[in-house]
Amino acid sequence: MDLNFRKCFASKKESWRSVVLLAYQSLGVVYGDLSISPLYVFRSTFAEDIHHSETNEEIFGVLSFVFWTLTLVPLIKYVFIVLRADDNGEGGTFALYSLLCRHAKVSLLPNRQLADEALSTYKLEHPPEKNHDSWLKRYLEKHKSLHTALLVLVLIGTCMVIGDGILTPAISVFSAVSGLELSMSKEHHEYAVIPITCVILVCLFALQHFGTHRIGFVFAPIVLTWLLCISSLGIYNIIKWNPHVYKALSPTYMFMFLKKTRRSGWMSLGGILLCITGSEAMFADLGHFSYAAIQIAFTFVVYPALILAYMGQAAYLSRHHHSIYKIGFYVSVPQSVKWPVLVIAILASVVGSQAIISGTFSIINQSQSLGCFPRVKVVHTSDKIHGQIYIPEINWLLMILCIAVTIGFRDVKHLGNASGLAVMAVMLVTTCLMSLVIVICWHKPPILAMAFLLFFGSVELLYFSASLTKFREGAWLPILLALFLMTVMFVWHYATVKKYEYDLHNKVSLEWLLALGPSLGITRVPGIGLVFTDLTSGIPANFSRFVTNLPAFHRVLVFVCVKSVPVPYVPPAERYLVGRVGPVDHRSYRCIVRYGYRDVHQDVDSFEAELVSRLADFIRYDWHRRTQGGAHDQDHDDTSRSVRSNESTSESRLAVIGTVAFEIEESLQPESVSVGFTTVESINDVIEMETTMQPQQANAMKRVRFAVEEEEEEEEEEMELMEEMEELVTAQQAGTAFILGHSHVKAKQGSSLVKRLAVNFGYNFLRRNCRGPDVSLKVPPVSLLEVGMVYIV
Repeated sequence: MDLNFRKCFASKKESWRSVVLLAYQSLGVVYGDLSISPLYVFRSTFAEDIHHSETNEEIFGVLSFVFWTLTLVPLIKYVFIVLRADDNGEGGTFALYSLLCRHAKVSLLPNRQLADEALSTYKLEHPPEKNHDSWLKRYLEKHKSLHTALLVLVLIGTCMVIGDGILTPAISVFSAVSGLELSMSKEHHEYAVIPITCVILVCLFALQHFGTHRIGFVFAPIVLTWLLCISSLGIYNIIKWNPHVYKALSPTYMFMFLKKTRRSGWMSLGGILLCITGSEAMFADLGHFSYAAIQIAFTFVVYPALILAYMGQAAYLSRHHHSIYKIGFYVSVPQSVKWPVLVIAILASVVGSQAIISGTFSIINQSQSLGCFPRVKVVHTSDKIHGQIYIPEINWLLMILCIAVTIGFRDVKHLGNASGLAVMAVMLVTTCLMSLVIVICWHKPPILAMAFLLFFGSVELLYFSASLTKFREGAWLPILLALFLMTVMFVWHYATVKKYEYDLHNKVSLEWLLALGPSLGITRVPGIGLVFTDLTSGIPANFSRFVTNLPAFHRVLVFVCVKSVPVPYVPPAERYLVGRVGPVDHRSYRCIVRYGYRDVHQDVDSFEAELVSRLADFIRYDWHRRTQGGAHDQDHDDTSRSVRSNESTSESRLAVIGTVAFEIEESLQPESVSVGFTTVESINDVIEMETTMQPQQANAMKRVRFAVEEEEEEEEEEMELMEEMEELVTAQQAGTAFILGHSHVKAKQGSSLVKRLAVNFGYNFLRRNCRGPDVSLKVPPVSLLEVGMVYIV
């Protein structure tokens, strides 16, 4: 008993060690942006809107606002509520949307299947019961316009995150470098800070292709050193300048602040809200760490350090009303440690910028996987750490925009106004989605969701309204970026759905495929032909176009559908659904490849090898199913199920057994059940014995004859298995061709002007200037066959 106790204690001690280690590692990834906010909060708040007086009411009021904002939003809302709404351990805007799509029928993904619900990551921890079928869920499912509105809300949050990825590196690095103003004149300061900031930004973005895993080991020590630095400076300033600054933590000072400053105080809230920039990263990066690790890191390290840093700045400012320098972080830093603090601040700003840049790559990849963003090249930078990606086009575009914003604004105030609006927009989207999750996914009373929405929504709307008043002073930038990105994403998604509907309505019947043969001049050439399509059933129109222009196709034909499902990850064992199209001798198959919104697609070599391996597994399984008959189905009754896809036709049925699927004709004849008898030497013996036997004996020998015939059929089927496997191997050795559609989309005649502009100009422009499907699927040019298709939508 004592030994068991020691083992239990040792395992708990080990688990706590891993949690503490994760909490330490999260400092460099999650809290880089949030921890550097003391560099610019006070400076942005007191920039021309309000001026502190001898009574300290403004300074203490700002400190009170900062304290309660940090307490209510990051600590209570995110750490104790929102982080619990994870999607199989993943967080972020798409995680909330994924949860809603699995609990309610609100998804707009075009090629949904019931087979996807068999995924282990798709299963709900608390399946909805009848008494939990709330009126809100029924109302959302009934009105299709609300499905679109929900997607638009998610896209708004996505666009604002991308906008924050442009603004955060600019304001972080610029604020850190601005510490040089204390050692040079104003004229030289402007000429020095801007170039240095731009050089650091260029270096930061130039290092992205290496991946954060190669330099990530230095991130956590830098952020931890920075947090210890600002908390130590805070304690020093509190003790030296104003030990009674803690009184400002009372909410009374907030009301006193607003009562005295009125409209200017309300407008200054746009600077105060910058103290919570980066809070969304706690939820977005949940998949890389654990709930306990993020909770411990923020509650016991980040939160106290930030509070001490802001209290120290307020204590210094309360005794230096007539400082010759601008209000900022560096005025409260002692002269003896100014240069070390400046170096640490610049390093911390780079780390904070790195976190939001990586988050931007991740959310664009998720948008692309759900068909809401044009195709871009995604590079997986680590073989060991899943989810670390690099997108070259987005990286250089972010760098150009960051430098342009820095040179254009040249001021922390304008950068802060723009960043603040983007941050609050993302938080408002999270609050709205979270209120739906509370009712639909958690099955809580609607009154709790309404209380959550009203309380946190009111706080965030107050800050958001203050940011909107700074529209002309920088806040216009994230709005302009969001409108542009929303237009791009919505046009791409709209045209993608319309293309799918066109393919669905123009797909070819199975009889047409089976009729193709030598009599029509069609020949089968050696090799494997992979026909990519968005359809999960039926023959795509681009294949009929291909055969019409080139009357030949490969000996082994595979219709491949690469689709996304509303889960973060699809286990490799459950990624492939393999089926047969037509009879066995046609050598035609269907393969549905499923990816989650955080999965990274395979390269073509591993994909081709894995596909052939799955085809071989399916061929062996299909042979075993046909030879065993009903006995096999009975043995695997607990793992087999028959499902229909949403677009299922009368020509085929999709059955899923474990992780293998097969597609068979509805007219398939029932299989015979063999009867066990003693085997005989030959069929001649059976005939000879039957002629000399009595009727009862003759009947028994008939049964023996049937058993022998079944054995011969099994031998023939085994030969067919070997022949099919041999043909698959031969086809693989002959080479693989990837058949893709090269599409051009046109709006129907009589369409509205907006639709014609969106489809004829917008979508086709994006398609021509973005990566093609061959690049996103990583198809080698030497193996590519493109089929021109015109879509009339």
